[in-house]
Amino acid sequence: MKNVSVLLIVLFSATMGAQEQLTSEKWQEDLRFLQRTVHEKYPFLFKKITAKAFDEKVEEFYVAIPNMQAHEVVVGFSRIIASFKYGHTRMGYSKSPVPFHHIPIDFYEFKDGLFIKSAHKDHGTIVGAKIVAIEGVKISKALQLVAPTVPLENEQFYKGYGLNHLTFPEVLHAQGVTDSLLDSFTLTLEKDGIQFDYSIPSTTKPDAPMKYGELITGTDWVDGRDRSFTPYYLKNFDKIYYFEFLPKEKIVYVRHSRIRNDENEKVEDFYNRVFKFIEVNDVEKFVIDVRLNGGGNNFLNKPIITGIIANTKINQPGRFFVITGRRTFSAAQSLINELDNYTNVLFVGEPSSENINFYGDNKRVILPKSGLPVYLSFAWWQDKPQWENADFIKPHYPVEFTYNDYVTNQDPVLKTILDFYPTNFTMEPLVYLNQLFEEGKSKKAITAAQRMAKDYAYSFIDFEREISNKAFILLGNDNERALFFFELATEVFPKSQNTWANLGQAQWETGNFEGAKNSFEKVLNLSNDGSAADVKARRMLQKIEAKEKK
Repeated sequence: MKNVSVLLIVLFSATMGAQEQLTSEKWQEDLRFLQRTVHEKYPFLFKKITAKAFDEKVEEFYVAIPNMQAHEVVVGFSRIIASFKYGHTRMGYSKSPVPFHHIPIDFYEFKDGLFIKSAHKDHGTIVGAKIVAIEGVKISKALQLVAPTVPLENEQFYKGYGLNHLTFPEVLHAQGVTDSLLDSFTLTLEKDGIQFDYSIPSTTKPDAPMKYGELITGTDWVDGRDRSFTPYYLKNFDKIYYFEFLPKEKIVYVRHSRIRNDENEKVEDFYNRVFKFIEVNDVEKFVIDVRLNGGGNNFLNKPIITGIIANTKINQPGRFFVITGRRTFSAAQSLINELDNYTNVLFVGEPSSENINFYGDNKRVILPKSGLPVYLSFAWWQDKPQWENADFIKPHYPVEFTYNDYVTNQDPVLKTILDFYPTNFTMEPLVYLNQLFEEGKSKKAITAAQRMAKDYAYSFIDFEREISNKAFILLGNDNERALFFFELATEVFPKSQNTWANLGQAQWETGNFEGAKNSFEKVLNLSNDGSAADVKARRMLQKIEAKEKK
């Protein structure tokens, strides 16, 4: 026992000594090392932040380090790395030389608020409660304060991968949510219409056991979901991908939650089996669910894409659907990019958590003095032209979960697909309307546009904006066609001041002053509220009146 005690004292002293060696000067040396490394080896990361702005952040942090506690310094490095705003360029806390704790709960932002989705069994009574505040700070403010520590490619990345930052006491203190480093927290919660405070200690025990971002059952953690039934998107988690045939709905459903080969069946073999099944069975719709897919190997996407292109049975508008979500990231982003490029896919669910074009494939860089690992991306993945880049792939049909949907095993995303039975559906409504114009079927085009503008199947199209945009593009090059689309907008949206103002502008520019006068008067008859269209109509009517007096 005496020898054991001596050994413990030695180990404790060594640990304390290692922490004492991390002086402010050594942290500053690490910061300079990181700064040089980025400038010399990763200057291409200066895309969303300039080199100048990055250096300014570094200098501000450098000066502040001597007045910081060790955990604040680590979080400071996290802010520096997060400033590049690429999810693959990151820094975690698990390998920090300074121990980090966590509050044993898991947050999830549902359509109706931020809820405690799961918790350690010791705190199971608060599962399903909505978060109102942490230590008296409103949750909306806490989210705002913590956000700079997360490499936010977009808002979805925060929802899918960044909310766990709210569970680190060290982060909450460093970001000003709490005034000091706490080991116990007061959460203000709301459950069953009752608001209450709940005290919860932090811990160094393992985080919630997760797979694909979902809680693994049979552990010391609990959630509120009814476990007597499992919805399709949570089935067969022992497999990376699986498919199921819904004979009544004539749908083949695939859950694909990593871009990797399953140990029992390669991606290519799996999809060959799926496509063969589709060919020999009465299948009307095909669904690939990648809402939980955090990526993997981009080069495994090819057989999926080419297989769908070749399968004319399902590669048709209204027959092929892909479910996306806040965890659709990395190689999964590349997959949906390519499907968008080359197939007749309809996206349903939430936006993805990755930029359309992005930096991925990081390298680990160890800061020499502290041993703190950071991960810097080096590979640029570009599936679309630069001018088509965006924060995410936006679903044609946005659908979100409520907390009640989750606990009762409802899947409103899949239900949207099940209920989708369009007649004469076209992926490109404006192309179809233009074709009708070319065929001299203007009245049919008006009827079709009015029908589609009211049809849920086309809810992904902002018809008023798209029709007007097309008209303005044509104006000056093909005035006859431009005027048709301006007039079409007024037929579909007769109570919109903007459509009449746009038509009046086009009529003025093409010399139809009487028509322009009638259109601008229509604007004023619809409303007299001082809107931009209202002001424009008055100004143009004065021009027309002056022209008539000459």
